Amino acid sequence: MTAKAFASTGDMAAKTVSFTEIGPDLYAYTAEGDPNSGIIVGDDGCMVIDAQATPAMAEDVIARVRTVTDKPIKYVVLSHYHAVRVLGASAYQAQGIIASNATYDLIVERGEQDKASEIGRFPRLFRGESSIPEGLTWPTLTFESGMSVFLGKREVKLFHLGAGHTAGDIVAWVPDAEVMFTGDLVEYHSACYCGDAHLREWPQTLDSILDFQPKAIAPGRGAALQGDQAVREAVAMTRDFVNTLYGAAELSVARGRSLKETFAATREVMDPKFGNFAIYEHCLPFNVSRAFDEASGIDHPVIWTAERDRDMWAQLQG
Repeated sequence: MTAKAFASTGDMAAKTVSFTEIGPDLYAYTAEGDPNSGIIVGDDGCMVIDAQATPAMAEDVIARVRTVTDKPIKYVVLSHYHAVRVLGASAYQAQGIIASNATYDLIVERGEQDKASEIGRFPRLFRGESSIPEGLTWPTLTFESGMSVFLGKREVKLFHLGAGHTAGDIVAWVPDAEVMFTGDLVEYHSACYCGDAHLREWPQTLDSILDFQPKAIAPGRGAALQGDQAVREAVAMTRDFVNTLYGAAELSVARGRSLKETFAATREVMDPKFGNFAIYEHCLPFNVSRAFDEASGIDHPVIWTAERDRDMWAQLQG
């Protein structure tokens, strides 16, 4: 009997890209649940939030930017470190690549393994893989909790508000427009990938995002959102996803269930609410595995490798 493959390996359907203005000279590059990028245009240059998975894919972001400005792309911001977000950074030829100190530490700890694991389990998201330079994408500028970047007179504030999707997530806040680029801390009608998450802390970080009262956000996946009601809906949807996942795992661990049993119990509560979300099936094995670990007292997420991916999947099927 052939083992069932991860859902993502068979996901080859192309997505329609949208390029939406969500504030003055602020744009969201979205693709129906595939990873989003954000663009901030200032007086003397631009900033791109999240680079895409390969330089070949980043070229499409650059082409969209060139439809609205000819100013140079000065900075690439990595909202966090997953290969699908960062390995296209070289295409922008930016003067600086910015991330949090915590993200830098994650690259040191698990960058190579993450790259191999992600490319292996979701090949469609790495179109033009041969265009990726050798090695990893390294930040050239990092910070602990916050910093400002000026694009001429336009200030962009970068904050590490707390852990959530990873230990190192940051948001980009544009004060003059009250718009935020959240990375994967917020998703909209898309499953949260939680394989490297800190699930108990994530809702507190969402509270910190709402404290800004953003008029619009570009989430990590899903459509761009404008207006207080839409922003709150997206944050509430993300919070519900995270809390439902962790709650199911916590209850299962308390009852002494195995990982396989926890997976089945989690599906019972998650499928009816989130089963139609983008990448739901792809994320679920990793999500349950991480929630099971965290509920068991393992605070630091495991390092995913191709071998560990297979072992986890075998446990769930066994």
